[in-house]
Amino acid sequence: MLDHETIRSFIKVAECQSFSRAAELLHKTTATISYRIKTLEESIGTQLFIRTTRTVNLTPAGEYLLERCRQWHTWLDAMPGELRQINDGVEHQVNIVINNLLYDAAAVAGLLTHLHDKYPFTQFHISRQVYMGVWDALLNEDCHLAIGAAGNESLENSIKVLPLGKIEWVFAIAPTHPLAAAADPLNETQLRPYAAINVEDTARHLAKRTAWLLSGQQEIKVPDLRTKLECHLRGLGIGFLPRQLCQAYLDSGELVAKQLKYPRQPSPLSLAWSDARGGEAVRTLIGLFQTRDPLIAGLVSALD
Repeated sequence: MLDHETIRSFIKVAECQSFSRAAELLHKTTATISYRIKTLEESIGTQLFIRTTRTVNLTPAGEYLLERCRQWHTWLDAMPGELRQINDGVEHQVNIVINNLLYDAAAVAGLLTHLHDKYPFTQFHISRQVYMGVWDALLNEDCHLAIGAAGNESLENSIKVLPLGKIEWVFAIAPTHPLAAAADPLNETQLRPYAAINVEDTARHLAKRTAWLLSGQQEIKVPDLRTKLECHLRGLGIGFLPRQLCQAYLDSGELVAKQLKYPRQPSPLSLAWSDARGGEAVRTLIGLFQTRDPLIAGLVSALD
């Protein structure tokens, strides 16, 4: 009923709105194309086209079938390559989670371009998570590889880790903030009256963690680092920013760095993966990080 040639004919008639034009493009006779469509309509008992002397238009059922046929046609054309890739040990889909501290849009686009060229039939899905949300995606969701998992030790025996480096933190505030003129180092009594700006941990199954918050201090939670940075620039609150993110603003004087009596220690981040879930594409990704390939430079540039 819906063999490959019938699908191709149906799609072409729908796109051309003409049996004769479709037949010309498919190098068939108009009678052949008309017969295929008529046979299809009779076999399913539903009219797919409204025919007039001048036009051929899809019925609502035809519109629905066209969407499905395009999907089938694309899959049928890609299937031989997909099957060869599967036999070669390449995954059909790879899910990658990236820590928001390392996420760089240009670097991600470059990496995806490389992966798509190398594995054209693999679907790559990128997500961005915060703090323990990275581990959560790897341990509790269908994720194959985590870029920037917190710490240098695995949370599960089946997960392997490759240390990538550390995030250096700077306590940075607006030059107009009342603490900007205070003498270093600042103590907790001086800090507590001002709200801490934090990006909320995205973990859903693991316990959420807070980056930096003093007992009794007000907290303002924001969804991403860019929003946190903007809050610091406006003097809304206080807290730590990654060195790479805020250095340009420190150099321009839009932010000032202050020393604390108890500074925040650098945060180690790792690449983490499960051999049981990964195939050839995941191994290629791991190799890029092991060799510090230029393709992943933008994803580790924030690390010491």
